[in-house]
Amino acid sequence: MNNVRVLLIEDDESIAQLVILHLKNLSYEVEHAGTITRGLELANQNEYNLILLDLMLPDGDGMEVCRQLRAKQIQTPIVMLTAKTEEIDKVLGLESGADDYITKPFSVLEFLARIKAILRRSSFSVVENEREVYEFDELTLDVQKRKVSLEGKSVDLTKKEFELLYLLAKNKGVAYSRERLLDLIWGYQFGGYEHTVNSHINRLRAKIEETPAKPKFILTAWGVGYKFNDEI
Repeated sequence: MNNVRVLLIEDDESIAQLVILHLKNLSYEVEHAGTITRGLELANQNEYNLILLDLMLPDGDGMEVCRQLRAKQIQTPIVMLTAKTEEIDKVLGLESGADDYITKPFSVLEFLARIKAILRRSSFSVVENEREVYEFDELTLDVQKRKVSLEGKSVDLTKKEFELLYLLAKNKGVAYSRERLLDLIWGYQFGGYEHTVNSHINRLRAKIEETPAKPKFILTAWGVGYKFNDEI
């Protein structure tokens, strides 16, 4: 991938310089911010192929930065860098809109492999060149426009929520395990992170189902995972 621009938001100067050195060896252009304030300023002003975001910053919480960027519809892949290792921190990082989570200290080779995998995945969309419009009773999914409407009213979905809905709707009746959904939507085998799939499904149901506790569109496939209702 040519002309890759990376925004690194990291206050630890030694880690920042290590990351910058190795990314520049790949001919990536890297801009560095040591605070949330500066990081958000750059993210709002420029376009990047990837954002590397430290979880603990001197002026705030990296997860909140992630949420703010997603709320502004900035869909740039975000990788969180953190020294925290507890599973709940990883789950929260993913649920805040991050695409991956790398724990410090990390192997440079593994770090670069993960970065390249995310950039490869983001270089094409799961809906690239798709022109379908799916209609399921009152629910409409316009793939090319990345728009979802319910009874004619627009439904605001995050990127991951849209991709989950698209995948399930396009393959309605097919039951996907949580592990498979993590692999297909997040592009990485997040062992032990099935909770984040449940959370995304619950939020998606809350937005498109009349009664989320008794879903019409996204059904639970008991013993497997989830599927889209093939009787609609």
